[in-house]
Amino acid sequence: MMAAAGGNFSDEEFWKACAELQQPAVAGKWELLLETSGISVYRLLEESTWLYKYKIFGVLKDCSPALLKEVYMDLGYRKQWDQYVNELYEKECDGETLVYWQVAYPFPMYNRDYVYIRELRELDMEGRKIYVILAKSTSSSQFPERSGVIRVNQYQQSLAIESDGKGGSRGDLNTKINQKVQKFSIG
Repeated sequence: MMAAAGGNFSDEEFWKACAELQQPAVAGKWELLLETSGISVYRLLEESTWLYKYKIFGVLKDCSPALLKEVYMDLGYRKQWDQYVNELYEKECDGETLVYWQVAYPFPMYNRDYVYIRELRELDMEGRKIYVILAKSTSSSQFPERSGVIRVNQYQQSLAIESDGKGGSRGDLNTKINQKVQKFSIG
């Protein structure tokens, strides 16, 4: 498990993720998509792009925050359980650890790929341990765009995890993806 070198994200970004965990902001035009087993999934349409932001809040009763953090950061393990992973690995580039992730999409759509940095911090908020993982897209000549794959150039994600006080985890996951127009393969 590796995290990106420090300095890619501000302290303010980490504390903002903690604040969102304490007081989920879903007022206004956020739409509840799903609520099951203690997990709620919301989305918000960004009218300027016609794309959605997503938020997931909830409690995993049988998973400690430390284990959830390890699973989230372990790219090798993700390749075992996520059938949509085509490629997923870390690479050192100019002193930073970058992640390359290619997601398989069904025919006739093209696969998507991401190049991003991520950073994990363990924060203390009034005596409570909170793990915060931030990720955002970046570019690097080490990862040129590939023919037949759509590069997602605007990707942001924050994950904040803390104990639910009963041996499980309480978490908040926010994702914003802005990708190019859908491309299809006809053939």
